[in-house]
Formats: sequence, structure tokens, C-alpha cells
Amino acid sequence: MKGVLRLRSPYDREIVSLALPALGALAAEPLYLLVDTAIVGHLGRPQLAALGIAFTVLGGLFAIFNFLQYGTTAQVARAGGAGESETARRLGAQAVWLSLGFGIAVSALVALLADPLVSLIGGEGDAAEHAVTYLRIAAIGFPAAFLALGAQGYLRGVADLRTPLLILIAGNVANVVLEVLFVYGFGWGIEGSAWGTAIAQLGMGVAFVVVIVRQLLPGEARIRPALARRVLSLGKWLFIRTTALMGSFVLAGAVATRFGDASIAAHQVAFQLWLFLALVLDSVAIAGQIIVGRELGAGRRDDAYGAGERMIWLSVGLGAAFAAVMLLLSSVLPRAFTGDADVLDEAALLWPLFALMQPLNGAVFALDGILIGAADGRFLAGSMLAAFLSCAAVLLGSLMGDWGIRGVWAALIVLILVRLTLMTARFRRGRWLVTGWA
Repeated sequence: MKGVLRLRSPYDREIVSLALPALGALAAEPLYLLVDTAIVGHLGRPQLAALGIAFTVLGGLFAIFNFLQYGTTAQVARAGGAGESETARRLGAQAVWLSLGFGIAVSALVALLADPLVSLIGGEGDAAEHAVTYLRIAAIGFPAAFLALGAQGYLRGVADLRTPLLILIAGNVANVVLEVLFVYGFGWGIEGSAWGTAIAQLGMGVAFVVVIVRQLLPGEARIRPALARRVLSLGKWLFIRTTALMGSFVLAGAVATRFGDASIAAHQVAFQLWLFLALVLDSVAIAGQIIVGRELGAGRRDDAYGAGERMIWLSVGLGAAFAAVMLLLSSVLPRAFTGDADVLDEAALLWPLFALMQPLNGAVFALDGILIGAADGRFLAGSMLAAFLSCAAVLLGSLMGDWGIRGVWAALIVLILVRLTLMTARFRRGRWLVTGWA
């Protein structure tokens, strides 16, 4: 790849201008969770445990349905690049309708199945009771939260990342105010936290609808099955891809748990840091979705390839910087999370693997964004399934061979390496460079 030799590229300015606000929007969700945790944490251990259970359920649901956002971004960007502005706006409307429909369905299912879902996660006693209460109240805001996914997908597709960032910031501020008022002012406990979150999500949903409707011309908001199917044509593959990815992480956590409390605790520390670093890398991937979709829609294959190549190297560079910092702070960072000697020993075993996989993560995240932008969903789903099976095989070997926490993280490296190998081959062959809207 020629981009490795360049210190500067004509694509850098746009990549950074898109990645920075995308990073801000991506950071909004963990900040949301952090605020909830800080407020509920003072209520007691059962309430905090309940919040952890609820977040496990909600986090999985929103991750799996994130195809509503990513699939919309790719399709809207391609339509815009092809000069089909009206089609792009109509796609945005379909994304909102689809997101609202999925949100209502998921809301109803969570409200009805809150008890078995909490039991499946392992909730018991007071913690389980609190978790069920939280889920049923929070479910009220799901339709609006899902709607925000589709709306953000459209706004990203038209390269407007500032508006979603502002709405998400306002929603976070409202969430803080409402939760403090409900939890401490009214004394509602964990129910107050759930109501604060639900109301803040409803407010964000209304804000996104207002923004989208103002951009639509008369008649463009109507449901159009053909365009809705176009959004889902990519979305269904991204659903499979994300489900397989989440399955890998869940399985890794389950195997780490089998090696004892110290192993799962060390795994949790490293994995949370992994997710935090992934935010930065994913912001570059979002820029890839937008730029590649637009360039291919406009028929500019060389620009799509060149911008994609540059994003890969930028992400690899970021990943290498992360690796260096993680290695330098290997004796410091784990102590910020725990002082337990056994957990620190386990963390020391996995830390080199965790740190050295960061440049690989950089390449994989960028390639993922590029191929999503190219609407290469079938390949993404197939390659992820292959990676999941490879990871699962190593996890099984780790469990049977008693390889410990190193075996768990070796399996995660295999997950990344299989994805990297398959996606790099796909990128180089250029079969994803399909131009035009049709």
C-alpha cells in the first residue's frame, strides 16, 4: 500500500473533520452509562449490580441493531455521491420508519421478557428485582433511542456529524439533571435512574425527528417499501456480522469465567480498555463509511481506493501508538482498576497480547468501515462468521487445555487476524469497488 510512505495525504483533512465529531458522538454512550453508574452506585450494591445486569441486556441489543445506523450511512452516502439527493432524503425517512418499528417491537419484548432476560444473565434476589424494574421503565424510551440510530445514520450519510453530536450532548446533560432530581430529589431510587434515561431518550428522539423532517420535501416522508428494502439489504448482513462479533466476546467472557474470579476480573479490565480504544478507531471507520460510499456513488473508484488506503494506515498508526502506551503503562493501568494481587498477576499475563493487538485492530476497524461504505455486506457477514468459528475453536482448546487467560486473549487475536487476512485480500482485489447508485 503506497499510503504508508506518505506523511500527508489530500484525504487527511476530510478524514479528520469527519472522525472528530464522530468520536464525540461515539463517546456519548459510555458517558451515559458512566453517569448512570455514578448516580446509582451510591444507592447500594444490589442497585449497582442491577444496573450492570440491565446494561448487559441493553448493550447487546443496541449493538446488534446498530445496522440501522451503519447501513443507512452507507446507502445515503452512495446516493448522495451519485447525485440522487432526493433518493438520499427518502432513504433517511425509511431509516427513521424502520428504526421506529424495530424500537417498538424490541420495547414490547423487553417489557414482556424482562424476568427471563435477567435470569439468563444470572441475576438473583434484590439485584434481579431492581434490574427487571429498570428494564421495564427504560423500555419506554427504546423507540426513541432506536429512532436516533436511523436518524444518525442519515445525517452521517450527508456528512452532517455536528447535529447528532449536539443532540447527544444535550441528551446527556438532560439525563444528568433528571437522574439527580429523580434519584436524590424525589427519592425514587433506581426507578428514578430508569425514568431519567427514558425521558432523555424520548427528548433526543423528538429532536432527531424535527431535524430530519425539516430536511424533507413534501411527500418524501412517506413509507416506500422498495427503499426500505434497500436499507435492509445491507442491514441484514450487518446484523449477522455484529451478532457473530458479539458472540465471540460473550464466549470469551464465559471461558474466562471458568478460569476463576481473578481471570474474569483481569479480562474485564482489559476488555473495557479495549472498548475505550475502539471508540477512537471506530471514528475513523465512520469516516470510511461516508467517504467510500460517496466516492463509489459518484463513480470515482480511484478516490475510494486511495481514501480507503489512507484510512487504513492512519488507523494502524493510531493502534501502534495505543500499543506503545499500553506497554509503557503495563504496571500502572491495571492498578487503577484493582489492587488485588491475583487479578494483577492475571492482567500481567494477558497484557502483552492486549497491547500488541492494537495495530491489528486499527487495520480491521478501518477495513470494516471501508467495506460497509461499499455496501459489501455479504462478504462482511461471511468473513465474520469464519472469524467467529476460528475464535470459538481456540477458546474451546483453551478451556480443554487449561490455557488460562492467555488462551482467551490468544483466541481474540485469532478473531482479529482472520478478519484482517480476509478483509485485506478483499480490499486489494478491489471487488468491492462497485460504482453508481443502482
